[in-house]
Amino acid sequence: MQQTAIINVVGLSSELLQQNMPFLSKWAADNRKVSIINPVLPAVTCTAQSTYLTGKYPNEHGIVANGWYFKDECELKLWRQSNHLVQAPKIWDVAKAKDPTFTCANMFWWYNMYSSVDYCVTPRPQYFADGRKMPDCYSFPMDIRHRLEKEIGTFPLFNFWGPQTSIISSQWIADASRKVYEWYNPTMTLIYLPHLDYNLQRHGQTHPSVQKDLAEIDTVCKGLIQFFEKNEVAVTVLSGYGITNADQPIHINKILRENDLISVREERGLELLDAGTSRAVALSDHQIAHIYIKNKADIPLVKSILSKVKGIEHLLDESGKKEYHLDHERSGDLVAVADKDSWFTYYYWLDDKKAPDFARIIDIHKKPGYDPVEMFLDPKKKLIFPRIALKVLKKKLGFRMLMDVIPLDATLVKGSHGRINVADKDKPVFISNLNTPKHLEAVEVFDWLLKASELSK
Repeated sequence: MQQTAIINVVGLSSELLQQNMPFLSKWAADNRKVSIINPVLPAVTCTAQSTYLTGKYPNEHGIVANGWYFKDECELKLWRQSNHLVQAPKIWDVAKAKDPTFTCANMFWWYNMYSSVDYCVTPRPQYFADGRKMPDCYSFPMDIRHRLEKEIGTFPLFNFWGPQTSIISSQWIADASRKVYEWYNPTMTLIYLPHLDYNLQRHGQTHPSVQKDLAEIDTVCKGLIQFFEKNEVAVTVLSGYGITNADQPIHINKILRENDLISVREERGLELLDAGTSRAVALSDHQIAHIYIKNKADIPLVKSILSKVKGIEHLLDESGKKEYHLDHERSGDLVAVADKDSWFTYYYWLDDKKAPDFARIIDIHKKPGYDPVEMFLDPKKKLIFPRIALKVLKKKLGFRMLMDVIPLDATLVKGSHGRINVADKDKPVFISNLNTPKHLEAVEVFDWLLKASELSK
């Protein structure tokens, strides 16, 4: 059986491949095929990866976005981690059914906890009783985490997400992937390299920083690919989506609130979204938003309101969801898709003075929607780095403090993803030594990954 390594270079497109990536572009041109993937809607992390790993659309595997409205709990939640949320067999399950000796290491692909994969490593901070958050990761078997920490250090969480994002996190994942391969020799190794996600969202495609990012991730890929090929492991490089310029935020929940459809409760002068009593509420996720409507009689009203909003390109009802394979119980009653210049914020307050305390910090779990503004430091705060240093000192001395350094200005964001009506040059890619067609549907990636291991359905 052929051992394989599947490297997910987030945000990689054929357009970027031809820019400042000397190793990867030459490697791709050397008797390999570069196929364009027609992405699944929404083209976001969890949906794309779940589609690749199951060969199913969201209406079958259930991952309709990076999060959704958990109806039993009446809460909007993103970035859950249990693999039990994926409602279809995974590639390693299918492979093992054909060959019981097949093993798989999942290095940071999403829904990586409590699955049937053999080895895994994924982000998992430590949360202290006093409110502190410390970098860490989760692994299975449990001792992988301890061995990695001893050999390559603690997982650099603050370089993985937030204003300090850098190549350091992708390099750590690459180093960890090599270690796990050396220790366990898995048949398939799934590797997630997030580096291009950051400045492409911060600044858009044409910002000078992107060229530096391309060179940095190219170097990381070079080290990984040469390592695996030296060990006679077949390498496939792919991506889940491309990132395009988008600088027009749509405050969809503010619009719903202005029409008396959203409920909030006030605590200490700050407003908290109360999804369970809201007539309609949106889970915003990059360029798509799932709108959950409590009373189905309100659907025409909500549809009428949102159909007039500038920047919303599509508003999918039941027939629209079915057309795009989003007809699943977790999907919103309506699904909004932004136009090429726009993206959706989660903001629901009408006065920044009443924004919740977590709005100005990095907190991907408390916010009822995705927040790319977490990658910025507030430009309105003077002496921001001395402020941060003082807060860190307070934390080290045992004092409670709030790292409130994130702005509330969504216009800072210049790039996004999620919609699928994009040019081929901006779509995700699939690079391998397989005879793939020029275009692949997202659900077909599954079969080609199996073929890379000389396995088939």
